[in-house]
Amino acid sequence: MDQKEMFRNRLQQRLAKLMADTDEEVLGEIDNILLEEKDLTLRQRLELQSELYDAVRKLDLVEELLQMPGVNEIMINGYDQIYIEENGQLRRWGKSFASRERLEDVIQQIVSGCNRAINTSMPLADARLADGTRIHAVLPPVAVDGPVLTIRRFSKKAIDMDELIRLDTLTPEAARFLQTLVQAGYSLMIGGGTSAGKTTFLNALAAFIPAGERIITIEDTAELRIPGERNMVRLEAKSANLQENRTITIRDLIRAALRMRPDRIIVGEVRGEETIDLLQALNTGHQGSLSTAHANSPKDMLLRLETMALMGMDMPLEAIRRQIASGIDIFVQLGKDRKKKRRLMSVAEVEGFEDGQVVLHGLFERDWQDGILRKTGELMHREKWEREVYANEGKV
Repeated sequence: MDQKEMFRNRLQQRLAKLMADTDEEVLGEIDNILLEEKDLTLRQRLELQSELYDAVRKLDLVEELLQMPGVNEIMINGYDQIYIEENGQLRRWGKSFASRERLEDVIQQIVSGCNRAINTSMPLADARLADGTRIHAVLPPVAVDGPVLTIRRFSKKAIDMDELIRLDTLTPEAARFLQTLVQAGYSLMIGGGTSAGKTTFLNALAAFIPAGERIITIEDTAELRIPGERNMVRLEAKSANLQENRTITIRDLIRAALRMRPDRIIVGEVRGEETIDLLQALNTGHQGSLSTAHANSPKDMLLRLETMALMGMDMPLEAIRRQIASGIDIFVQLGKDRKKKRRLMSVAEVEGFEDGQVVLHGLFERDWQDGILRKTGELMHREKWEREVYANEGKV
């Protein structure tokens, strides 16, 4: 047993005996315990005071990690294996939980605080903290080597397109092009792998939607923060909880959104059968909508959309492809370069439907050798584009 764990056990015994339940009482007992130790330096006392308080009143080591600036991913693979992504760099963190049981206690504390349940019969849980931080927990027997906790943090300030340009995610030329597409009402699908920045990019694009339009956002976990005073409704899927065994899916929310008079529907991510509902919405007067999905390229995105749509409705593949071709205008692909920096990799236009296939036309492409994003083609379907350009110039 290490020193911190010894102090923590002693503190919990005293708090239980005294029935102390206020922050002041807890801090008082921590000070009393540390004053009994004559060999501690002032720095050690201050560190132990903070760590012991977090251990009994907050989330132990998780609390410390959540306070670290620059950390956006926390991966706890077991009580003694903690990895963090800090400023884009993945590294192992030097500290560890006192025991496997302590980590499980913290997971239970987080999950129950979000009105969720996790146990051996339901060993998976998703939750969201008050500040939007996303939590995913896994317990044994599913997690073979012990409890696992994955935390994704989001910047308190939404990253806009200017910031993405500064970070060299894309060029000013590509940003202006995408801005006009969104303003003109083109429907965009954003693809990329895990942690490619899809949600961040979606949020930046959504900021270009004209202020007078009504927006319905639909997310598994509410993360989008579109700036400005807007006619907007935010919807979030709901898992069964301790009080009510009722699940509200993304598919349920898309159907509900269609009854709420939306000009634009933004679906945070499509993962399955809800894809067919989004495609049908895009084909029934809700052009200009936005969404994301996991994919390695625009061509891979087409295959994924087909597969996911088939999960939701048994219909001919050609019919699904026609819905994709008529509903989605632009595919935006994000990824990471050789230095693991998030980048816009390509932009492709849906040219049309020909010989039973959706035909794509490249507009921007990042060169893998020199890493430069270049314009590679001109927009072919220009009706909405020209209306938007003329409107901005005062000609319409």
